[in-house]
Amino acid sequence: MYKIGVGKADITSFVENIGMLGYGKPDHIVQGIETPIYARAFVISSSDTKVAFVNAELCFITQSIKNGVIQYLKEHHPTLGYSDENIMLTAQHTHSTPGGYSHFGFYNITIPGFIPEIYDTIVNGIAEAILQAEASLTPGSISVRKGKFPAHIPVAFNRSIEAYNANPETENVSTEEAHLAVNREMTLLLFENSEGIPLGVINWFGVHTTSVSNDCYHICSDNKGYASQYLEQAYKDINPHFISAFAQGACGDVTPNYKWDEEKKWTRGKFKDDYKSAQYNGYLQYHQADQLIRKTPEAVELPIRLDYVHQYVDMTQVIADKQFVPFAQEIPQTSPPALGVAFLAGTLEGPGLSPLLHKPAILMSKVCRWYEQNIRTRFVDKKTQTDIQSKYKVHNPKNIIIESHLKHILATPNIKGLIIPSFADLMIRNIKYFYKESALNTHHWIQEKLPMQIFLIGSIAIIGIPAEITTVAAERLQETLLSTLKNQGITTIILSPYANAYSGYITTYEEYMLQLYEGGHTIFGKWTLAAYQTVFRDLASELQKAPSERSSQSSIFPAIFTKEDLALWKRPEFA
Repeated sequence: MYKIGVGKADITSFVENIGMLGYGKPDHIVQGIETPIYARAFVISSSDTKVAFVNAELCFITQSIKNGVIQYLKEHHPTLGYSDENIMLTAQHTHSTPGGYSHFGFYNITIPGFIPEIYDTIVNGIAEAILQAEASLTPGSISVRKGKFPAHIPVAFNRSIEAYNANPETENVSTEEAHLAVNREMTLLLFENSEGIPLGVINWFGVHTTSVSNDCYHICSDNKGYASQYLEQAYKDINPHFISAFAQGACGDVTPNYKWDEEKKWTRGKFKDDYKSAQYNGYLQYHQADQLIRKTPEAVELPIRLDYVHQYVDMTQVIADKQFVPFAQEIPQTSPPALGVAFLAGTLEGPGLSPLLHKPAILMSKVCRWYEQNIRTRFVDKKTQTDIQSKYKVHNPKNIIIESHLKHILATPNIKGLIIPSFADLMIRNIKYFYKESALNTHHWIQEKLPMQIFLIGSIAIIGIPAEITTVAAERLQETLLSTLKNQGITTIILSPYANAYSGYITTYEEYMLQLYEGGHTIFGKWTLAAYQTVFRDLASELQKAPSERSSQSSIFPAIFTKEDLALWKRPEFA
């Protein structure tokens, strides 16, 4: 049998007026607590192999959090044997919890700053959840259960129908059929002890944790947090220590919001009160999970097998295998990160950049592109000329506004002299402030060397993705991995995004070319999905070798930040 342990720890840290992470709006700040937020840990061991899966009620995991947890466990509990390789940290993607816990600066700009109190609370809480799980290890079994939400249940809707319909494998759906343009299947792992008593569950279902909008200012675990509360309460009498994690699935283009609010001019859930909408959507997810636990005759108990593989990959220079994009007329490769104007504009469920700046930003981006390609290339060396041309080829047709690698905004490193005035947008104000304080000058703004991870548990593979992925992109990645791992007896591929780090979106080539919100935040260019398919296929192939023969370890590691680096991100007095 497996040995299984579960744990849960509070990671709520209330710092008034700290920016929340998710909507990218500096005025979306913490003013109260609607619900506490938790980290839930599941430790699984077999023979001399052990893995820990953690789901935290955060917007996403950062490399800094992963590093902090590993460092804490190695310093205080070295005999437990935890490392980067056998811990997978994931987030359920609520947009209503504090930010300020990233070492890479882009995601600290709207907070504004790096907030040590927030960071320490999260790291210590996750470590505590893992230690609780360690202390509760007991013989048990794991079964996998799956089930689709009936079509009439209003739980998830595709928010980018035009992009979804652009994919050749999809049948065109109308806006009224947005609930059909998502993966409506929930996958659940049930952990039971040797007496058949439930210890806990992890389930994966893709729907954005954005029932609570950006005009709400209380910390809230949102729909998936409510779902966890409901399920844990329902099984309290059976096992007072029962833990349920509602992990995120392929939700890149999936929203819980489906009603247009004429007053707010964005979409919302069933009720005008966002917290009620979050509770309702959470109830739908809880009910589905409960049905899978209680009434699934085709539940499959997993055979005893435990394995894992982990690797850092420089995503700025991956050449994708042409089998994933046979139509490509150029070398399908990635490029250093660039964010498009479409990303900053936000979505129908959460507007971003001021409408007064949106069209001017597109125009300025086009002017910058013309200038770089036609004027600047005359006065730079050949390598820079090649880099400029490659950038626009890989990112085309994106209207580039921010380049993390070069530390450019609108093609200029002179952030202080940006044509957009500070008073026009709070984010611009913060960017100019941190530029003046030199915080934007030490490292790239977004992580480029990213962790890729796979857990094998019995006949399932859990794929830790350091990004968020759209519905069709997920289907393609799952097919790639299933074809690679099926000869090892793997029958189910579970994609677990927001894992270990964060790097924006993964869209299909067809979705990317439309440059809607998701494509604008696909930071490595139009071949990003093909690059991930290539990288994960190769990583999965390593699992066919004996551990001593694997070549997944490399000399590539993310940037290291010093205390002096982080001090530059001190919260400004005007915040």
